[in-house]
Amino acid sequence: MHTSPILASDVWIDHPHGRLFSRVWRHASTGRADSENTPIVLLHDSLGCVDLWRDFPALLAFETGCDVLAYDRLGFGRSDRREGKLPLDFIADEARTYFPVVCEQHKVNRFIAFGHSVGGGMAVHCAAQYPERCEGLITESAQAFIGEETRAGLLEAKGLFEDERALSRLAKYHGDKAAWVLDAWLGTWLAPSFAAWSLRDVLPAVRCPVLAIHGALDEYGSSRHPETIAEHAAGPSRVHILPGTYHVPHKERPGEIAGLVAAFSSR
Repeated sequence: MHTSPILASDVWIDHPHGRLFSRVWRHASTGRADSENTPIVLLHDSLGCVDLWRDFPALLAFETGCDVLAYDRLGFGRSDRREGKLPLDFIADEARTYFPVVCEQHKVNRFIAFGHSVGGGMAVHCAAQYPERCEGLITESAQAFIGEETRAGLLEAKGLFEDERALSRLAKYHGDKAAWVLDAWLGTWLAPSFAAWSLRDVLPAVRCPVLAIHGALDEYGSSRHPETIAEHAAGPSRVHILPGTYHVPHKERPGEIAGLVAAFSSR
């Protein structure tokens, strides 16, 4: 285990569609990133951003010895706003359009992709899109398809966000983009045109080792989601179900998640 202090640095990334905000956590003793480093790249959930990972990236860097990189997707957090509705292929498009620019800016060659919730689906596409570069895939609370539990969880969340105070809390992290962020989540996932979405077609292109983490009490889907990821991915896959855990394991059980990732990355 590395014991040197973890340093965080912020980097702005120019993209043709708008500026993206990113942050990297690394051990003080390692200095600057280089082409031999294999960082863990975090992809956030539907309402997430860099700041909402809170202390977890620093803990992850400490436990794994890896650099950890996170960025705000366009329209989220500190990144520039995004106009209009998300395209129906926005999950796959993140891997094609934005992820490679982030990697280029940070001089990332090989990587471990770690995605939470919808970020897990994006991480799957990153692993499939760049099979020679992705050394490992970690999904946490990822949806593999839209089932009845997923839809029920979304409808319950929609009711909660009818309270203006909930939107105000969202604005703390997304500013005046908060209403767009909420619609990009609920409006997209509840749209009839999105109902047939799944990861099944892309998973066979994932050749790296896979760790699919899921809470037994996840509000947005049963264990069938990580099981589907593991069953359909081509690489060696492991499912880890956390008892008594809901949709955000890295917040509910940060030390355990960091330990799971450290054991996975060391292999």
